[in-house]
Amino acid sequence: MSTRKENATIIGVGAAACVACCAGPIIGFLAAIGIGTAAGFALFGTISLVVGALAVAVVVRRRRRRQATCGTRPVAVAVEMPTVRTPG
Repeated sequence: MSTRKENATIIGVGAAACVACCAGPIIGFLAAIGIGTAAGFALFGTISLVVGALAVAVVVRRRRRRQATCGTRPVAVAVEMPTVRTPG
C-alpha cells in the first residue's frame, strides 16, 4: 500500500469512529429539542384554552348581571304629539 492510501484509510476510520461515537448524543439532543417543543406547544395551548374559558365566563356573567339589574318591568312612557307651527 502506498502512503497516500494509508493516510486516507486512517482518516476514513477516524471519521467513521467519530460518526459512531457522536451520532447518539446528537440525535438525543435533537430529540430532546423536539420533545421540549411539543411540550411547550401543549402547555401554552392548554394555558390559552384556560384563559379563553375564563374570559368567556366573565363576559357571560357580566351580561347576565346587567340583564338582572336593568329593571324588573318595562314602564310605559307617555309621549305627546309635537305641535308643528307653520311659518307665516
